[in-house]
Amino acid sequence: MCTPCCVSQLACCCGSDACSLCCGCCPKIKQSTSTRCMYALFFMLITVTCVIMMSPTVEKGMRDHIPFYSEMCHQLNAGENCSTLVGYSAVYKVCFGMACFFLLFAVFTIRVQTSTGCRAAVHNGFWFFKFVALLACCAGGFFLPNEEKFLEVWRYVGAAGGFLFILIQLMLLVQFAHRWNQNWSSGAKYNKMWYAALALVTLVLFSVAVGAMVFMIMFYTHPEACFLNKLFLGVNCGLCFIVSLLAISPCIQTFQPTSDLLQPAVITVYVMYLTFSALASKPIETVANVTVCIFPFNSGLKSDTNIVTGVGTAILFGCILYSCLISTTKRSSAALRVYRNDMPENERARCCFCWTDDTDHYDDEKTAGGQNVMYDEKEGTIYSYCYFHFVFFLGSLYVMMTVTNWFHYDSAKIERLLEGSWSVFWIKMASCWVCLFLYMSTLVAPMLCPKRFEA
Repeated sequence: MCTPCCVSQLACCCGSDACSLCCGCCPKIKQSTSTRCMYALFFMLITVTCVIMMSPTVEKGMRDHIPFYSEMCHQLNAGENCSTLVGYSAVYKVCFGMACFFLLFAVFTIRVQTSTGCRAAVHNGFWFFKFVALLACCAGGFFLPNEEKFLEVWRYVGAAGGFLFILIQLMLLVQFAHRWNQNWSSGAKYNKMWYAALALVTLVLFSVAVGAMVFMIMFYTHPEACFLNKLFLGVNCGLCFIVSLLAISPCIQTFQPTSDLLQPAVITVYVMYLTFSALASKPIETVANVTVCIFPFNSGLKSDTNIVTGVGTAILFGCILYSCLISTTKRSSAALRVYRNDMPENERARCCFCWTDDTDHYDDEKTAGGQNVMYDEKEGTIYSYCYFHFVFFLGSLYVMMTVTNWFHYDSAKIERLLEGSWSVFWIKMASCWVCLFLYMSTLVAPMLCPKRFEA
């Protein structure tokens, strides 16, 4: 049983076969899902490498525990204590290689409509060779001439790509809110329990949002300081209240009968999260030499800081992977197109609605000694290969800018990922407003242009 599985994995790495696990107990996996997971694995490996490069703690541990560390750095021409392999410049070079890898594949897979062609075969297989190519691209960044000029130009390219990736994340959130409400509302036609589920979830979300608002008022405002905190907290709470009223207004529900309080509840919770993250990222303020408007978490223990940084990094990875993988589905690619009947009539309501399939017909093939693979692209591709790689290209730039603390790169360390800086503060605060604007536009657009949004 082991030999056929090993042969199939070899065909996956060096051929065009779909990848699967050797455990037959694993659930079935689609060919398209397998491909996207493999690219996500590549992406995560390089991202973790970038995090390691930005960690002085890891650098010190390697210097203390790797034998002949200095000699090895000298042999690699990596500078004293491998100084050229760490820091923000090294992250820029590695992310440059990863971005080039995904951009080349985006160009290579333009207008691929069938999975039977040679370009589709390269996209869906040959993982060993693609992994070697990815490593070569990342290593090639360290041999670029005129390093200072490259870093200066690439920084602005990364900022533009990072902002565009944030926009895609916000579009997905708006689509997720509409999709959730529509799916559960369709179930309420046949089972009244879905009404109770909608009401309960809406109540919980608004309760969380109000609790977050009270928390921020208590710990991030001060009578004599923190004027920006009070201003933006009031503005964001007011805007959330306005969009909630707009969602249930008669003029909106005339054109969107499924508009309800669940969507603004999701948006409000996310805006409160972004507001909290922005206020926590703002440089500290002092009154009479006393630090104010900070969360009283510091207990003097280094482990606390490590835990917070680890949780923040894990959330970052999760958001990036979700945006990269989900944004390429058919439903998510039209995130801002809100139709009256944009769901199939036979679609049933379910708790895990966001993982429903884009296709219902596919062939099942038993892999000897391992996981079953469902070939769901025999009749054509079910997602845009080009757009998929382009999203990962933008994700590479977003990782580069986030890990290096955006425009405060000189003092960036992964252990200080959650510490304050004005660039991170304004980026997160602007994300709040863009998110609210996108959601408001999905409410108003069908009313302004009804013919365009007819089913």
